[in-house]
This record gives sequence, C-alpha cells and structure tokens, in this order.
Amino acid sequence: MRFPLPRLFVVLVIFGCHTSVSAKPDYNSLNAWDVWIDNKVPGYEAADLFTEENGVLRAYPNAEHLSLQPFGGLVTKRSYSRFVLELEYKWGPGKYAPRDDMVRDSGICFHLHGEDKIWPNSVECQIQEGDTGDIWAIASRVTAPVSNVVRNHAPKGQPTIRGGKERRFARFHRSYDWEIVGWNHLQITVDGTTAEFVLNGKVVNSILNMERWDEAAGAYVPLESGKILLQAEGADISFRNISISTLE
Repeated sequence: MRFPLPRLFVVLVIFGCHTSVSAKPDYNSLNAWDVWIDNKVPGYEAADLFTEENGVLRAYPNAEHLSLQPFGGLVTKRSYSRFVLELEYKWGPGKYAPRDDMVRDSGICFHLHGEDKIWPNSVECQIQEGDTGDIWAIASRVTAPVSNVVRNHAPKGQPTIRGGKERRFARFHRSYDWEIVGWNHLQITVDGTTAEFVLNGKVVNSILNMERWDEAAGAYVPLESGKILLQAEGADISFRNISISTLE
C-alpha cells in the first residue's frame, strides 16, 4: 500500500483465547465476498478482478502482463472485532500498471470504517515482496512498538504513534523478511484495538492500540471493528485456505 486512489468505485455483490468455528462463511469461495473496484479502467468488469478455482482465489487471472489494471479487493459481508484470520498466499508472474515497475504488492485491510472506497479507512497488514507484515495506518491512528536503533518492529520497542486525521497513510516496518518462494502462511490475530501479524510462524509486527477520529466528538475513539478487505493492487497473487474465526 502506498498511494491513495480515486474515490469512485463500483461495488459488486457476488454471491489465551478460543476461537469459534460455527456458521462461518466459506472464504475460499467468491460467494462469501463483495467486490470493490476503483474507476481507473473504464468498462472493466468487477467480476473479472478475481476468479475461484479449486478453492484458490486469484487476482487478475486473465490480465496481460504490464497492462493497465484497476485496484480493488474482496470485502467481507460482515464486520469483525476479535478474530483470527489465516490464509496462504503466492505470487504469480504478472505485474500490472500503474505498479508494473514496482515490487508485487497486496495486503489485508481490517477494521474498515468511514466511506466505502479504494482504499478505505482501515489498518492494513501489508503483503509485499520483501515487506510482508508492514503496518499501514490508513486514516487511522496506530500505536506499535518500534526499535530505537533500526526503527523496525521490536516486541519490547518504544511505543510509537503514527497516522491519524492529519496524515492519511502512515507506515510501521516489519521486523524481518520471512517470506519464501511459493505458498506463504499468514496469520493475523486482532483483539479489538490490538493485533499481531505472524508470517510463516514468525511474529513480524504487532499493534498496541488502534484509534479513529470521531468528528462529532472532536476526539480519537477506539477503532475496534469493521469489515475485512483482501487487496488486488496491480500484482498477480493467489489466496487459499482462507479462514476467519472469531475469538470468544
């Protein structure tokens, strides 16, 4: 996640803690998601943004390498507050304008709030070649522990506040790069206003607090819940074994 995009978009409806697994949607099926898309490519059909095959959801499946493609994502139909999201992701060969000369990029945004748009106000666990686990605060205020030396994530680092209403995009760098070639396992545990990101069994980032600006109150208030979005951000990426379990 790096750049804000046009505000217009199309919405297509396509059909110690313990976790609850009852009555969960099948998030390996497109039927469980809504599709949001920006308006950058006139005439682009939102239904073409992702395909589903044998439980694998793939972004830009029919796109020509280096061609101009819209940004968008898959969005849950309900909000979550306390949950564990697990999935596996794998990069494909394709890169697409306007990110055709950059590293492949995607991400998982959670606690969506405010206007429905690309990209929505939220907190993001970035999925990016070499940087999976970075935190992006998008029109949100985040507190995370940061090393005083290398300025990356450190479990016992200095609590640092970034983002908010004055700065729409703010970043916290992950600790180390644990990404591998092929399928990678990502686990995001969110407990209201706190979160932890684990990549291939290694903790890469954590969040101590999340807030949003409440215009009516004239103050920051806890950011505790919202929908979840899987990004399509100009790169060929596939997701599988997707589950979201609520914490009890």
